[in-house]
Amino acid sequence: MAHYAFLDENNIVTEVITGIDETQTIEGLDPETWYGNFRGQVCKRTSYNGKIRGNYAGISMTYLPLEDIFMPIKCHDEAVLNAKAAKWNCTNAEHDSLAF
Repeated sequence: MAHYAFLDENNIVTEVITGIDETQTIEGLDPETWYGNFRGQVCKRTSYNGKIRGNYAGISMTYLPLEDIFMPIKCHDEAVLNAKAAKWNCTNAEHDSLAF
C-alpha cells in the first residue's frame, strides 16, 4: 500500500489516495503514471514518514518539481524555503506569540 497525490495545473495537491504498492505495476505502468493517466492529472507518490518528497502531501500543499518536495502554504511573506529540510524558515515574531 502506498499513497499518491494528484496535482492541478499549478502543482497544488487536490486529492490524496491510498493505492497499490509503488513496486507493483498496472497494465505495465508504474502507479504514478497509471493513476495520472486514469485521472488526467499529474500524480506523485507521497509518504507518511517523509522519506520521499519531504512532507506527506495534503490538500492545498504545493509540489515543487525542481526540489521534488511537497510544501505547505508559506506561513509569512518573509519565509525562506529550506528545500533540504523541506520546511519554511521564518523569523516572523508572530511565531513566538502562538500558543500550542
